Amino acid sequence: MSEFSTILKNILLFQDLSDQDLDETARRITKRTYRLGEYLFHTGSPRTELFIIQSGEVEILQHVGDVQKVIARLGEGNFVGEGAMLDDDPHTNSCRAVVDTEILTLERDAIDDIFEKSPDATRKILSRVARVITYRLKYASFGYRSAAIGGGKQRMEHDLLGDREVPADAYYGIQTLRALENYDITGISLSHFPTLIRSLAMVKKAAAKANQKLGDLDKDIAEAICAACDEIIAGNLHSQFVVDMIQGGAGTSTNMNANEVIANRALEIMGHSRGDQFVHPNNHVNMSQSTNDAYPTALRLAILLSYEELTESMADLAYELKQKSVEFSDVIKMGRTQLQDAVPMTLGQEFEAFRVTVREDILRTKNIVTLFREINLGATAIGTGITANPEYSSLAIEELSRISGVELVPAENLVEATSDMGAFVTFSGVLKRIAVKISKICNDLRLLSSGPRAGLNEINLPAMAPGSSIMPGKVNPVIPEVVNQVAFQVIGNDLTVTIAAEAGQLQLNVMEPVIAFNIFQSHKMLTHAMTTLTHRCIRGITANREHCRYMAENSIGIVTALNPHIGYENSTRIAKTALETNRSVMELVLEEKLLSEKELEDILKPENMTRPRF
Repeated sequence: MSEFSTILKNILLFQDLSDQDLDETARRITKRTYRLGEYLFHTGSPRTELFIIQSGEVEILQHVGDVQKVIARLGEGNFVGEGAMLDDDPHTNSCRAVVDTEILTLERDAIDDIFEKSPDATRKILSRVARVITYRLKYASFGYRSAAIGGGKQRMEHDLLGDREVPADAYYGIQTLRALENYDITGISLSHFPTLIRSLAMVKKAAAKANQKLGDLDKDIAEAICAACDEIIAGNLHSQFVVDMIQGGAGTSTNMNANEVIANRALEIMGHSRGDQFVHPNNHVNMSQSTNDAYPTALRLAILLSYEELTESMADLAYELKQKSVEFSDVIKMGRTQLQDAVPMTLGQEFEAFRVTVREDILRTKNIVTLFREINLGATAIGTGITANPEYSSLAIEELSRISGVELVPAENLVEATSDMGAFVTFSGVLKRIAVKISKICNDLRLLSSGPRAGLNEINLPAMAPGSSIMPGKVNPVIPEVVNQVAFQVIGNDLTVTIAAEAGQLQLNVMEPVIAFNIFQSHKMLTHAMTTLTHRCIRGITANREHCRYMAENSIGIVTALNPHIGYENSTRIAKTALETNRSVMELVLEEKLLSEKELEDILKPENMTRPRF
């Protein structure tokens, strides 16, 4: 049997073929090398070949406009392009090598020839193709859990519930596979939040180092675990974190997903096969830990490592608002209360108020996140530290502080800390506060830009998209609108966090996954929303200066500025007459000789109406 025949015999599509059919198929194989970043095929290109991965790794890319989304990563023993065996429709996705990759190809003409000569091979291959496509469609329903969309070799693993086949090229294991099947909830996997994955790896590395120092974990295994964790911290293997963010079990599936990926990568580093027991997800990677201390510690650390993304987006927004406050400092306009004319102000004052309301929550956010420095690592199941060395907790926290660069401290009471979600409730409340304030700013921007002919029309927002499928020339305030909607989501998320935190019972809060999902989602959405608002709206706002001045000068609101000079009764009468006759306040004051023209000009100067004066 030839080299290619031996390879094909271990590929799912060809496992049932006779030696003769295998040799005939192998004879038609062509071998190619694809370098890092090189494409095997592009979206829309003809589907003419089956690609078998002899070594290396490829990723499948889905295109949405200018955006590319990785929906699968496939390694040795897997294949892509199996649709070429069914029809000649063009590829719906693209595929490229993520490392230098050896590929065996089988062209469509060769496939047709094999099918024509061997009905038995045709039946067997097509039945396998159907199985693979069904398998991949099944896992596509889990939100394209990339590492699960395999079709190549399988490995057998065992857990409490029995034996299961796991894709041989997957770094996760049987418990993660069960979680994939159990939790088809949001379609948003752990990999959507890379800082959380890095934090999990840091926790596991800290635990391994602590256990090694205590003499409880073999040095070689500990070093392999740490090396695997370092790769994940650097951004590798994130596609293998496939469990849905919302899950039962208080985060056990997340913890086991991390344990299994780290264990299998450590096995490879030590020269063993994935799935081997030499490095065990529970016995070694999870040593001295429970989900109930490792998982919440990772959640807290993830917030500490990522909150600056939020505060930086707030600082950028505040900076651009400041630029506008300076630019518009001489633009006189009417201030409004209850949507009615109030008193004059400058457009700059309005934007300066926006800046302050954003800026003041930067320090508040920085103060609140310090609550997350207190962690319960070493608490294990309920806070008693059962199964852990008495010296483990302090040593692991010391290691985690060193690894993460964040100063962490042990909780005062580990039993309390294992069940308490108070810090998450407080932080979620701050995110809601920010969302409410940003949304209010967007409401104001939409009102100030309303019109352009039949609204306030005091400012112009940059045009970002045609506004209507039926009304020509209409441009909508789409950026403030999308930020408003983000704010609504964040406000709703805060309620979920509140209810979930209250739902804790006895020594654990099993609702931590939904708390984590909503907080991380709020954090990420708010960060992106403020960046979008800054760069695609605030920066491009212009003022309609003359229109603002006209509205101010012809509003009865300016009569308030005259109140100290002509008295409340006269001011009220003038305002009423101006409304009834559609005449200006200035004209009526001069007519009644309540003030001279020179006095009026001084009182109604913009700088005199927009600040206190003697």
